Amino acid sequence: MTTQTQRDALNRGVEGMMPRLSEWNQTIWHYAETAWREYRSVRFYVDLLREHGFEVEEGSGGMPTAFCATWSNGEGPTLGGYAEYDAVPGNCQAADVVQRPRDGLSPWAGGHTDPHAALGIGSLGGFLAMQALMKEQGIPGTLKFFGEPAEKVRGSKPIHAARGYYDDLDAAISFHPFYMLPLCNTTRWDTHCGAAYGVIYTFTCDSPETWLTGDHSSPIAASHASARAPGANDAVTQMYVNAKALREHVLASGLNWSMNEAILNAGQATADNLPAQMAQIQYFIRVATVEQAEHVVRGLDHIAECVARLSHCRVERHWVAKSRPGLANHALAELTYRNLERVGPPRLGEEAVELARQIQANLGMTPMERPFLADIEALRPPREAERELRRILAPTQTHFTSDDYTEYSWHAPTVRLYIGRPALAPRDDGAGYPAWVMNALGGLAPCIDPMIETAAKTVGLTLLDLLQEPGALAAAREEFEARTGGGIGGDEWLAPLCDYDPPIDFRWPEYVSTPRGEHDWVIPAPTERSRDTPRNA
Repeated sequence: MTTQTQRDALNRGVEGMMPRLSEWNQTIWHYAETAWREYRSVRFYVDLLREHGFEVEEGSGGMPTAFCATWSNGEGPTLGGYAEYDAVPGNCQAADVVQRPRDGLSPWAGGHTDPHAALGIGSLGGFLAMQALMKEQGIPGTLKFFGEPAEKVRGSKPIHAARGYYDDLDAAISFHPFYMLPLCNTTRWDTHCGAAYGVIYTFTCDSPETWLTGDHSSPIAASHASARAPGANDAVTQMYVNAKALREHVLASGLNWSMNEAILNAGQATADNLPAQMAQIQYFIRVATVEQAEHVVRGLDHIAECVARLSHCRVERHWVAKSRPGLANHALAELTYRNLERVGPPRLGEEAVELARQIQANLGMTPMERPFLADIEALRPPREAERELRRILAPTQTHFTSDDYTEYSWHAPTVRLYIGRPALAPRDDGAGYPAWVMNALGGLAPCIDPMIETAAKTVGLTLLDLLQEPGALAAAREEFEARTGGGIGGDEWLAPLCDYDPPIDFRWPEYVSTPRGEHDWVIPAPTERSRDTPRNA
């Protein structure tokens, strides 16, 4: 039975760690490494967890920037959680009250938007506080903490799931900073994140010399006087245009779904009469069900085959992600929310308020007395959040938004916890804030640290209850087995979808080392000369 003394001890443990948690968050936030290329971030976590006595498997699931860390204190439940640490290209923002990239970097470099830096450190704080209490009080059980790269493309968790890493878990906790209302300072109830598929189409022009050959063909390949084969750039361009034009013909209107694209390669900068030999475009599909995801990919396959023929190319499809929709667990959602009530919402102090006011002033606004969104410092019961969420969805839509924590939910009872992160109050003129504002707030310690502390305490208290309250874990497990028709392998269980190798060998954006220096972005930072040189010089 969990006692108040134990809860107090765990909370004190988190409070005592806060200077270190804040420092660790700053480290990951400033690394800002992007999907599949989080080399320094994963090294930081692996070394830190080993220092705390965890056994760490590096490169778990065949992913160089993933890990699986385990610490055991004797026979008992195995409880899971994870860190994410991937940032987003094109969001390089300094921890400042003005818009500017981090020192020495291009504005197109990576930056934390959600922010995953604080996500990982908030969760880690709860696990380390629980580990310390288990040692001190002899509480038996096992903690299993994962490093999950490339969440922005739902990358690692389908692979970990398919390779059995979650099969021994008795429960899992997924924490995320809030990113939309009403999912703030609450736990998710029925409407969990949906399915998501990610695909890359590679167009290759292998035989440009056979394009429209005839009596007037030049004997010299790629002659400047001959017509150039369309090639791979034309294929990607046609794919981009036609996928957008035919989107409404793939899934019927009225469904809340999205499909986004990113061009990874574009012909290797060919500008001669040589056709572009290879180009790649990635699509990411967020839908409610696996069946819908598969249907959209069939539509994309059809478009890709047609534009390949039109552009004198061949096409290959590669998988980036096949991720299942989430499975609810009310018992664990209620347990976690009760602990959030005990902790209370984040409280933003005067230093944070002053920073927010400076941002507003720099945007040309009159600084507000209360510059932060009120929801950040208020709790929202899960059922209430569910009712508000359903107001914007069709009654038949079962899942909404995207995140691959859903993979855990098919292997063990899983809770999705949201804690308020710093966001500014709505402007009086109704205008929105530029994206850099929330990115900057995620790197300003006085603003983001209250969220990290609240998350760490809530995660830690939930771990404590799951280890000390057998009935709580049994209720969550009973519900999991009922929803899956018998647990893993049950009649209603959805097996892992991943049937592909980790997609690590594509041209994902990354930092590079060059004669200009180490950890430079693949797009160089502007030099002072390039900033000052007139355009017509």
